[in-house]
Amino acid sequence: MRAPAPRMTAINVGDVGTTRPLGVYDPLGLMTKMPEKYRRWQEMEIKHGRIAMAAVTHVLVTANFKWDGYCSYLSFPPLKFEDIPAGTLGSWAALPQAGWAQIVAIVAILDNSLFAQDPNLEPGDVVGDRIPWVRYDDPEVKFFKLNAERNNGRAAMMGIIGMMIHESLTGNPVWPLPYEA
Repeated sequence: MRAPAPRMTAINVGDVGTTRPLGVYDPLGLMTKMPEKYRRWQEMEIKHGRIAMAAVTHVLVTANFKWDGYCSYLSFPPLKFEDIPAGTLGSWAALPQAGWAQIVAIVAILDNSLFAQDPNLEPGDVVGDRIPWVRYDDPEVKFFKLNAERNNGRAAMMGIIGMMIHESLTGNPVWPLPYEA
């Protein structure tokens, strides 16, 4: 006997974010228990996906390219960009606390001002009309692009976690690319 399909109140099959092969995947039933919170979860998933995509890009770029110059003159001895390892854990440990404070402050200011989520816009649409941004008039193209962003963000979240685990086990965030600490 087949179990009845769950009744969805927050999202339905065919909505943005419900892609094959999983479709609507809610093993804990959170969407039916707390549908009013689902919009916030969508916003956070998109935001975390964007940050994870930037983090994966950081690891891949800094593993292959080193910049000249100094990252910090305040540390002793002064810290060069080439002295910062490519991995997420290594770069976190090497960067001075003042550098991390600057990064967190800039992200927080942008998140709460320029890129604040307008509740009248779709989840993830954080720029509105303030910034010239790519807009898709064709609903099919827009649906495809939004699903592609959501799935790329999900893949990047898994990827950066995998890189962090790999780096903690081997010291190298990306295998088999050559890497120097």
